[in-house]
Amino acid sequence: MKKYLSLILLALSGSLAGCTDGFEELNTDPTRIERISPGTLLNPIVYEVAAFNTARADAFTFDIMQVALPFPSVSGGVHRYVVSESAGNSTWNTYYRWLANIREMRAAAVAAQDPNYEAVALTLNAWVYANLTDCFGDVPMAEASRAEEGLLYPVFDSQQQVYTQLLNDLEAANTLFDTTRPMNYGTDILFDNNVASWRRFCNSLRMRLLLRVSKRPEMNTATRLSAMINDPAKYPVFTQNSESAILKITGVTPNISPWGRAIDFTTSRAAAEFFIDNLNTWTDPRLTKFNTQARTKDGRSTIGYKGIPSAYGGSDAQFQYQPSNFNIALVTATVAAPVPSVLMSYAEVELIKAEAAQRGYTTADARTHYERGVKAAIEQWGLTVPTTYFQNPAVAYNGTLARIMLQKYYALFFNDYQQWFEYRRTGLPVLPRGQDLQNNGVMPTRFKYPLIVQTNNGTNYRAAVQAMGADDVNTKVWWEK
Repeated sequence: MKKYLSLILLALSGSLAGCTDGFEELNTDPTRIERISPGTLLNPIVYEVAAFNTARADAFTFDIMQVALPFPSVSGGVHRYVVSESAGNSTWNTYYRWLANIREMRAAAVAAQDPNYEAVALTLNAWVYANLTDCFGDVPMAEASRAEEGLLYPVFDSQQQVYTQLLNDLEAANTLFDTTRPMNYGTDILFDNNVASWRRFCNSLRMRLLLRVSKRPEMNTATRLSAMINDPAKYPVFTQNSESAILKITGVTPNISPWGRAIDFTTSRAAAEFFIDNLNTWTDPRLTKFNTQARTKDGRSTIGYKGIPSAYGGSDAQFQYQPSNFNIALVTATVAAPVPSVLMSYAEVELIKAEAAQRGYTTADARTHYERGVKAAIEQWGLTVPTTYFQNPAVAYNGTLARIMLQKYYALFFNDYQQWFEYRRTGLPVLPRGQDLQNNGVMPTRFKYPLIVQTNNGTNYRAAVQAMGADDVNTKVWWEK
C-alpha cells in the first residue's frame, strides 16, 4: 500500500509541475510592452506637446500679441489684458504630463546605453521646461515627476536654477550626439532619425535660452552666445529652412490637426489691425497667405486687407465692414499640404544672430543676419521674397533692435508663446494701446499657479510665491528684471 501511495504522490507531483510550466508566459499579455525602448515615447511627446503649443498660440498668444482677436468682443478678453486665474491650467498640466514621459524616456536611454536618445531627451526636456518656467516663473524641476520615489510634494526651483540646469543639459546633450550611431528605435516624426538634425535643434534651442536670460549679468550671455556663433563646428545650428524643427501635421491619425474642425479656427474672430497694417505697409506676401480680405458690411464686395484695433472700446457696430480673418487653409491638414507646428525655426536662429551682432556680442554683420532671417521667415511658408522687398524703407535694416524685433514678431507666428516671451524680454514690438485695456494697461507677464497646486502642495507653493513676490499676473519672472 505504501509503495502504491508513493507512486501516486510522485505522479501527482509531476502533474502539478507540468501544470505550472510556462505559467508566467501564459499570463503575459503579448500586446503590452514589458519594457519601453528609448524611442517608444518620442513620437507621442513631440506630437502632443507641439500640437498643444500650436493650439495655445491660437488661443492665447494671438490675442495678447495683437495677431487676431475674438469678434464680436464688446468687453473682457485676453486682448484687453484680462487673464483669468485658470488661464495657465492646461499649460501646467500638459507640460508636466509630458515631462514625466521625457524623464522616463531619458531613463530608458541611459539603461540602453544610447547617447543619442539620451541627448534627444535632454533637448526635449529643455524645450518644455523653458516654456513652463517662462509662463509661471519658479517651478518644480529637481523633485518633479518623482512620485514613485515618494516625492509627492516637490519643492519649487528658482527660475535661475531652472535655466542654469537647462543650459548645462543642452551643453551636455551637444557632446552626447553621435552621428556615427543610428537611432534604431522606430522612426521619429520630427527629424526622421537624423542625429545631425537633432543636434542642430539642441544648439539652436540653447541660443534661444541664452538670449532669453541676456538681462541677467550672472548668466554671461554675451560671451556664451558669441562662443556658440563663432564656432559652428562645435555648435552646429539651423542653417536653412529645411533643417528647422517644424512638425508636419498631416491630418492622418494619429498625426491629426489640433482643430477637430478647421472652421473653428476662423469662427468669431477677426485679424488685428496691428498685424495686418505692417504686412500692408511692407507689401508682404504673407498677407494673402495668412489672411482673407475684408468685405463691405453686406459682404458683397472686398475692400482689401483691414483688421480691427485690439482692446477697442464701444459697440461692434462701429466697424462698418467685415474685417479680415485668418485663412482656413492655415489649419486644414492634409498629406499634400500639412499644417506646420513650429517648435523652432531657422528664421529665429538668424534673427538671434542679428540681435547678437546689433548688441555687440559678435562682430558679425547684423544686416546680413537680419535679411537672412526675414527671408527665411517668408520662405518658410512656401512664399517668394519680392526682389524689391528690402528696398522698402519700412523693411530695410536701420541698425535698431526695434526693426529686428518687429520682423521677429512675424517670424514667430504660430510658435507657441514665443511672441509673448520676447515682448516681455524686450518690450518690442511697440504695440498700440487700445482704449479699453484692463489690468491698468499693463501687459500680463505670467500665469497664476493652478489652484490644485495651491491646495495640494501648499507649503512649497507659499515658499515659491514669497520668493517671487506674489502669485499675480503682473509679477515679473527672474529674467525680466
